[in-house]
Amino acid sequence: MRQGFSMREEGRGRLEFDSQDIMSFVFKRLFSVLVFLGMLQWAHSQQLNLFDPVPLPSNDVFEYQLSEFSLRAYDRAVENLISRFERENDRKLLPKDKKKVGLKVYSASGAGLSTPENLVEAVIQALARRGFERTDVFITDLHSKRMRESGFLPPLSHRSEYFNEVFVSPLDTGSYYHELWYYDSPVALPEVNIWTSSGSSKPFWEKGADDSDRKSFLPMPLMHEVDFWINLPCYSDHPTLGVNGCLMNATIWNASNTRRFLMNQTNAPVAVAEIGAIPELREKWALNIVSLERFQFVGGPVFNSMYTESEPLVLLSDNPVMLDAIMQEKINFYRRANGFAPLPEELKILAFSEQLGLGDRDVARMDLINAN
Repeated sequence: MRQGFSMREEGRGRLEFDSQDIMSFVFKRLFSVLVFLGMLQWAHSQQLNLFDPVPLPSNDVFEYQLSEFSLRAYDRAVENLISRFERENDRKLLPKDKKKVGLKVYSASGAGLSTPENLVEAVIQALARRGFERTDVFITDLHSKRMRESGFLPPLSHRSEYFNEVFVSPLDTGSYYHELWYYDSPVALPEVNIWTSSGSSKPFWEKGADDSDRKSFLPMPLMHEVDFWINLPCYSDHPTLGVNGCLMNATIWNASNTRRFLMNQTNAPVAVAEIGAIPELREKWALNIVSLERFQFVGGPVFNSMYTESEPLVLLSDNPVMLDAIMQEKINFYRRANGFAPLPEELKILAFSEQLGLGDRDVARMDLINAN
């Protein structure tokens, strides 16, 4: 009984094959290829099933008119907004496996233009009514110095790391980044010190790596240690990106070594969109809650009280792109009213973020829901 196939030499090196052997060989090879392709397709499907697709943000924007900016007013506003969001989306913001929630505040502009403390406390109280203890919640932002200036950390003499019994974890300590989790970009760190400098021209994470200047390390607690996290930005204009708000607070102000993007009009919008679309970060990014107690329309993000406005509104949405588009219109309204040129109609930060699935930017498609 033959195995494989045979061939015999005839004449000047000519090879002659047995037809039965050839058919047997071809059949075996074809069967092997089909089995391999089937296994490859099965493995691919299993790999895809490892990750649940992140649902696209809605176009719902919930609005609450404040009577004043007191804690009592904010508490009522936040509770009504979150409750309405839960009803409309059939989703409860309750403790899950991790039983942890992160609150990403904004303090990069320092005292005068930061997330209102009463809003933060109101969100903490709303979470407490849903089963979270204060020890289950933490507050984070990029720079400890700015957080201290904005009231989220007490003076150094107090030797405390708490805001109203809630732990505060500034990202610039380096304790909340991991060398394996980073956003890689070829944009080098600029030599000049701009206003966002934290006091060093080098990123915190070096470890002797030659390419450390191109890595922006990501906030591990917001990706791997929470059931969800809530974005609490504050708004201003921005010379490079146009609008400094939801998208920037969740990305540029949420990772190390990102000030290199702030003077680069080509790469900054791309970096914001790509960091925001990182699955592990976006999956846990539940809500954006914005107070218009104070926002700036010219000269931002450096705080200047001459160019700030206030409206008694709190907005909530799972769509950060839509909120930034709304605030672009508001900022332009006040810029025109005060004799300043408006921001460009087409902002790349919004266009790129929309392309990567972070939300619709067309305000005409917004579903505005009153929560009063």
